[in-house]
Amino acid sequence: MMRVITGTARGARLKTLEGDHTRPTTERTKEAVFSMIQFDIEGRAVLDLFAGSGQMGIEALSRGAHHAVFVENDAAAAAIVKQNLLTARVAEHATLLQRDALDFCRRPSGKFDIVFLDPPYASGLLESVLPAVATLLNRGGTVICETAPETELPETVGELRLVRDKRYGRSRIRLYRQGREEEE
Repeated sequence: MMRVITGTARGARLKTLEGDHTRPTTERTKEAVFSMIQFDIEGRAVLDLFAGSGQMGIEALSRGAHHAVFVENDAAAAAIVKQNLLTARVAEHATLLQRDALDFCRRPSGKFDIVFLDPPYASGLLESVLPAVATLLNRGGTVICETAPETELPETVGELRLVRDKRYGRSRIRLYRQGREEEE
């Protein structure tokens, strides 16, 4: 079982689908991601694309994000996200859409400051959706991609620049920032 690390929902236990259908981000990886963006969350608009259990967007809301949109195509996973939003008591700051990620990117519901991308590994979805997501960002926005370690991604995507690339166990985290050459 996963839990919210810190903030208003600290300690809330989140559910995930049974089996191999979804691959939740490990606690260690989640802690590392939020360490990278800790000063960029307060008051921000977040997109959790390929939401799975919703844990990344929920963690952002717990840490002060203003609003989060959760996009999950699978009905069972979307039901888990809804339940987790209620458990963490952040549902009033969330919008849950049961929708295809690429379709959402073609017809988004706004602009975002932080985007979490964690599609099924080896699906090719990340490579397809990353250029579209780059157009959904507010100025200076951040995109965090979780992939298999062997997945290669470009250094730049539109105005996005890769500023961090680190491996955590069986995952690799890439952090892109819009319009900035290097991490501040």
